[in-house]
Amino acid sequence: MLDRLVGVLKRRGETLATAESLTGGMVGAALTDVPGVSAVYRGGVIVYATDLKAKLAGVPDELLAAVGPVHPDTAAALATGVRERLDATYGLATTGVAGPDPQAGVEAGTVYVAAAGPEAVEVRKLELSGDRTAIRRGSVQAVLELAAALVAEELD
Repeated sequence: MLDRLVGVLKRRGETLATAESLTGGMVGAALTDVPGVSAVYRGGVIVYATDLKAKLAGVPDELLAAVGPVHPDTAAALATGVRERLDATYGLATTGVAGPDPQAGVEAGTVYVAAAGPEAVEVRKLELSGDRTAIRRGSVQAVLELAAALVAEELD
């Protein structure tokens, strides 16, 4: 899937960037495992702390105050913000609770992934189970699948 995604972006002259919270750089690591990705991957920000979601990824402070860091609107704002700030065609984002304990009333395994492109922003809610590693890996897989789907949709 990743080779195909990178190939499509390369052919179209498009780029992507990432904003990661609970995955802590795992999305960027998965992308940079693909040979030739340097032609399309602009870079990413790890915004684990809530205040950095605003400072580095451009999530409005008012949104974070209203809904918190683990919310579909926050995920959408992360993807849109990193897309704009890193001057990329597509922005990908992950935010959620890897566990083992709930965070601010949000259960472990609750994750939002988002992909923002020129035409649309898509967000998916995940309810993952397992330990921290399983939740984080599932989040990476889900955001990359969402990116591939959005890029394919925008082919039409």
